[in-house]
Parts: sequence; structure tokens; C-alpha cells
Amino acid sequence: MKSTKNLITTLFLCLTITFGFAQDDDDQGSVIQTLTPSKLIGKGQFDIKWFNNLYTETKDLFGPGGDKRDIPRNTFFTSTLEAYTGIGSNKRWNIGAILEFRSNAVGGRDALDVFQFDGERGSARSGLTSIAPSVKFVPFKSVNNFSIQSSFFIPLVDNESEDGVFLDQNGFIWQNRFFYDYTFPGNKFQIFGEINSELNFGDEEDSFANDSLRLTPGVFFSYFPSSKFTVLALAQHSELIDLGNDFDQNFTALGGGAKYQLTKQLNIEALYTKFVRGERTGLGQTFNIGLRAVF
Repeated sequence: MKSTKNLITTLFLCLTITFGFAQDDDDQGSVIQTLTPSKLIGKGQFDIKWFNNLYTETKDLFGPGGDKRDIPRNTFFTSTLEAYTGIGSNKRWNIGAILEFRSNAVGGRDALDVFQFDGERGSARSGLTSIAPSVKFVPFKSVNNFSIQSSFFIPLVDNESEDGVFLDQNGFIWQNRFFYDYTFPGNKFQIFGEINSELNFGDEEDSFANDSLRLTPGVFFSYFPSSKFTVLALAQHSELIDLGNDFDQNFTALGGGAKYQLTKQLNIEALYTKFVRGERTGLGQTFNIGLRAVF
């Protein structure tokens, strides 16, 4: 997995070197303030986001009767690369693709062991797990702050679990995300809402999630001390609905974070969430960091 690790490092350096030198002194607005996920880019523009999520848990709700129990630490790392370009002349259509790389370490291993990519038998797995063609569009011309992102994830894993180590779902996912934002007068406060729907399908024996529907609404409230910096609070709930696979679960997560506009093209974000309740799920926390370039 050294080649994959080197690829991730190279992508990070390319983004940083390409966009990281000249500071933007214009305080009239920035990408983090004006180009939320609800807004689309124009023809000939590119929107590239590299987002990294590390989830780690030492408790879950799989005890007798769904009781909370202590477990050896499990850690799941997901690195997602999204790239879009605008088509058409009215900023209503973007096309692109999504790549997902995962590295998991279980059975009491240290949380940072996911970055060793060692594939130790019975305790770790890593690899490129899915690819998705994707399209974003604004369904109503008069409402440019409401958009939909539709993606079709194709699994690249042969087995969901090997030697007791889960890597990723071995099934197809049709994902539709609905975005909406509203900026309050004065440009200091902004609210952003999302509903994520994922239809999971494939052979039932290949994945715990096949023949199910996951719905994940979320709300993000942001405060902008300046146009180039924001702090935010968030709340999310996720519900996996059984459509024939005899498995359902749900969880609620709360958290917060910050975003900063490094240059006119490049911004960075950091988020933290904690799973505060659920059913048939882990009770862990996530640490997230991402880079986004728009040019």
C-alpha cells in the first residue's frame, strides 16, 4: 500500500503548492461563504475536494438487548476525493466523479494504526473501495441555493469482511443528496441543510446493507467573524431502513468545526463529531479534515 500512501501525499502537496502561495486580501466574500455545496460552479471551472474522516470507537450498542458495552478499539479511516466541472452557461449542471479509499484497524489497535496501511491479517485492511460517476444540478432556475447531487457508487472490494476485518460495503449505492442554504442579512450567519439518501442494493449475502435505504438529514449553523473564516455547529441523524435484509440501525451525532479561506482558490476545514445515541451502532467520534480548491 506504499503506492497508495504516496498518491495521497502527492495529491495533498499538489493542491497546497498550486494554490497555497498567494494570500487573498479581498474581504468581499470567499468560497466558504458564497460557494456552499448548494451552489454550483460555472462552465470551465473546477471544484476539487479532498476530505478525510477518521472514526474511532471503544463502545457500541450491540450488547444483549441493544445495551451499551465496552469493546476493543476499532478505527475506520475514509479518504474521499471529489472532482467536478461546470457545463452549460447558467451554472445549473456540474459533472464529476468520486473516489473513496479506506483503511481500517480493529481489535484494540491504536487509532493511528490506520495510517500504517500494513494489512496485518485479522486486524487491518486498506485499499481503494469505490468509484462513483456523479452529477450536480439546480432543479429550479429561480432557486439557485437549492441543488441535488446524484452519484452511483460502484464497489471495488471483493469481500466486505476478511478474517473478521470489515473494509467497506460490497454493494451498489445510488446516493442522492439534497442541499439548501440561507445567509441571514449582514452576511454573518448562515444555515445549511442537507438530506442524504442512499439506496443500497446487490446480493444480500455480500453486504449487511444491501436491500436497505439510509436517510441522513443534517443541519449546519455557521458564524463568520470575517468572510474568510467561519465556525460552525452541526447535528446529524442517520437511519438505515430495512427493505428486506433484516437489519436496521440509527444514530445521532453532534459536533462542530471551522473553515478558513487560505487563498482565493483554496480553503481548509476541520470538523469533530460525537455519536451521542443510537441503535445497533457504534458510539464513537469522528475527526475530519479537508481541502477544497475551486478555480
